[in-house]
Amino acid sequence: MTPSLFALVDCNNFYASCERMFRPDLAGRPIVVLSNNDGCVVARSAEAKQLGIKMAVPVYQIANQLRQHHVAVFSSNYALYADISNRVMTTLEQMVPKVEVYSIDEAFLDLSRLDKCTDIHQLALNIYHRIPQWIGISVCVGIGPTKTLAKLANHAAKRYPATRGVVDLRDRERQRRLMALIPVDEVWGIGRRLTKRLNIMGINTALQLADAHPKLIRDTFSVTVERTVRELNGIACDDIQEVAATKQQIISSRSFGSRIDNLEAMQQAINEYTFRACEKLRSERQCAKAMSVFVHTSPFSDATPQYSKSLSGSLVRPSNDTRDFVTLGQSLLQRIWREGHAYAKAGVMLGDFFGAGVFQLGLFDDVTPRPKSKELMQLLDKVNHSGHGKIWFAGQGIDPTWGMKREQLSPRYTTQWAQLPIVK
Repeated sequence: MTPSLFALVDCNNFYASCERMFRPDLAGRPIVVLSNNDGCVVARSAEAKQLGIKMAVPVYQIANQLRQHHVAVFSSNYALYADISNRVMTTLEQMVPKVEVYSIDEAFLDLSRLDKCTDIHQLALNIYHRIPQWIGISVCVGIGPTKTLAKLANHAAKRYPATRGVVDLRDRERQRRLMALIPVDEVWGIGRRLTKRLNIMGINTALQLADAHPKLIRDTFSVTVERTVRELNGIACDDIQEVAATKQQIISSRSFGSRIDNLEAMQQAINEYTFRACEKLRSERQCAKAMSVFVHTSPFSDATPQYSKSLSGSLVRPSNDTRDFVTLGQSLLQRIWREGHAYAKAGVMLGDFFGAGVFQLGLFDDVTPRPKSKELMQLLDKVNHSGHGKIWFAGQGIDPTWGMKREQLSPRYTTQWAQLPIVK
């Protein structure tokens, strides 16, 4: 049996790096990227981290610091980030046979099936140099016999400049030396709550966790933490997942840029969220039968009446036709809407998924499917993803009075012809 071997490729300060790609004037300047509605810091460049700017801090609390240090501030540009991520992952797929896209800026590579003559360390160096050369994003590479050790190796590659962006943890002694330096809360899957409990047991480093008895850890915590212990000892418990697991639900929701207090604007918002959820449903090649709609006011406002309500409904047969869920969603909204409130957030959730052709109608169910539904939805998605325009449903749209606040949004350099950078 071929021993397992993984690499984790992680883009450095990904969101901030994407913003800097087309702005050479930002070289060396601190950058922060904000969450939806420009609320909190969700990404920082290395320079911003050196200023002590923390993740998730509300932007109004650091406004003076941002001005004082001339920090470049950006709203989240998800279209740009997703496209750059796709370019990184496509490049990796050209270099190794099996890639698992773990997140927008991380991917696990299966190195165990490479030719025995392959120089693994040289391959990692090639990745380290090729991604910034081809894409413009710097990366670090961690290598290990398990995913957890590959994660630790990548952490060391980022933390210690002397590694020059690549750390190879195939050697057991090197694994133990590194684990002795790594706090247990830096281990993949060990969160803040688990760390407190482990610290009480005298487990403060990754090495101490690796040396703990697996059965004791399982009895005290869970089988998941036991698997982490085994992975720290070089026993692979998780293989590369080439096909993503089917989602159990799809949620489309967002806080409003300004409060909604009239039904027409809320109907537009629910239609927009329904459209996005159904688009995602079709991309997963699934149909859904159940839908929930929810609305609520801000829980942080004492000056206005509070109201929160959700309601679920179901189709007779599963569908991924946006029209079916727009009709159902508006019906549910009418039943939970209450006048006299300033709503801060709303959303929809699709659930009860079926693969195409799996559901069977009951004996007395009499529902005729919409003619040409599949062809129409395919055409809809094709046009909307082409970049040449967009098809809207009646009652759908983003009203500027409630749409997401994105005052510092950069251009979509790579996905919109009109926003291509101009070189003079």
